[in-house]
Amino acid sequence: MITINQLRKDFPVKDGVLTVLPHIDLEVNAGEFFVLLGPSGSGKSTLLRCIAGIDVPNGGSIHIDGRLIYSSEKNICVKPEDRGLGMVFQSYAVWPHLTVYQNVALPLTHGSKRVEKSQVRDRVMRALSMVQMEKYADRPVPLLSGGQQQRVALARALAVEPVVLLMDEPLSNLDARLREEVRDQILSVTKAVGVTVLYVTHDQSEALALGDRIAVMEEGHIVQMGSPDAIFSTPLSPMVAEFLGKVNWLSGEVVAPGLVETPIGRIAVDTRNLEGSVRIGVRPSSVHLMERSSGELNEFDSEIVEEIYLGEQFQLQLRFPQGTLIEVRIPKRTLPRSVGKKICCRFEKSEILVYAS
Repeated sequence: MITINQLRKDFPVKDGVLTVLPHIDLEVNAGEFFVLLGPSGSGKSTLLRCIAGIDVPNGGSIHIDGRLIYSSEKNICVKPEDRGLGMVFQSYAVWPHLTVYQNVALPLTHGSKRVEKSQVRDRVMRALSMVQMEKYADRPVPLLSGGQQQRVALARALAVEPVVLLMDEPLSNLDARLREEVRDQILSVTKAVGVTVLYVTHDQSEALALGDRIAVMEEGHIVQMGSPDAIFSTPLSPMVAEFLGKVNWLSGEVVAPGLVETPIGRIAVDTRNLEGSVRIGVRPSSVHLMERSSGELNEFDSEIVEEIYLGEQFQLQLRFPQGTLIEVRIPKRTLPRSVGKKICCRFEKSEILVYAS
């Protein structure tokens, strides 16, 4: 559906040229919900804007649905309005002087995707129905909440029946509760329609919840790509591991195959033929607590020094006899009020991350 080859994007700066995307190759399948994930400045929004035609690349090619829309070699650059795309921005980008209905109808009556006048109402109301906004059709947009305005923007993008739907951090201006609500609605609506989605975010929970596949970007490069489960479970680098959630890190030294000496003791891991200095990572949710040791591998005595209530979870801080601190998250209270309590913790070998130091 989307094929990108050797895409490059430069920006002029005071001292010359800044290359934001040095070399991007990417394939997005038809009907796929594909997420570009990365920190600010990683190049994900620039890549999206190049696909949309808002920014013009400096090299490479872009195909959408088998159609060449950009090629530096062939000097082809299709206008944004002729690419057959829908786009939802971070800012709602709705017209404040129009009603909900008028906002969704405008691209159908005045844009390059205009349709027969007799079809407009059906298309608008069908799109509003998809996002559960049909009863607000006559309401002025300024009287809507942020979440409702973003749903109007989504309906407007879907009303033109795009080949691909591009979404650039569409939830970042919403509060936490609305983010989840609108996120779930975006997923259900786009899956129901069957549209191909390319979605940009810096929020790992959004990426994991939405994506069929995720591409993690850093400094203009795709550093890992795969299913949410694969990327979360087997990150290829500490950067990817940390970007997908909190990690407790321990320095260590491989002393035998599958055995690493660390500040809290020896830990059995899959060293994958690594030697010398390594970094061991354990996610807070991968630390298992017990009243006492069972004698298994990777069990260590510790003390609970802090407990924080997070609603659905409790966050604990454990201190080992050597003074090392780690964070643990448990889904519910399994212990009485426990600061100062001695506890045994176990690291599951299959859940430990290990990298060359």
